[in-house]
Amino acid sequence: MPVAVSNMYQQCIDACMKCLQSCEQCLTACLQEPDVQNRTKCIQHLRDCIDICALSTQFMARNSHYAKQLCGICATICDACATHCAMYKDPHCQECAKVCRECAEHCHNMAS
Repeated sequence: MPVAVSNMYQQCIDACMKCLQSCEQCLTACLQEPDVQNRTKCIQHLRDCIDICALSTQFMARNSHYAKQLCGICATICDACATHCAMYKDPHCQECAKVCRECAEHCHNMAS
């Protein structure tokens, strides 16, 4: 019988998956922007955020002993990504910043 994921984990998993999707969409859109060369740091943060959200989701889904610690790192990376995305006025960057902040809040709550 599969192990049930707690409701708190599930909310954080959902936030991480939403963040991952938003970051992927933002990254794809940023690569099409005329000033793509100026977005290098933001793109690197997007990639980190995508990867940590995916990994955090996996750890929470399997009820890993390290899920809470990883969520703490995820919150830090999501906050940093939100800060970088917020510097650009494009709708995709602004939406991504909002979603990253929401994910960071869920992950921070999970970690504490």
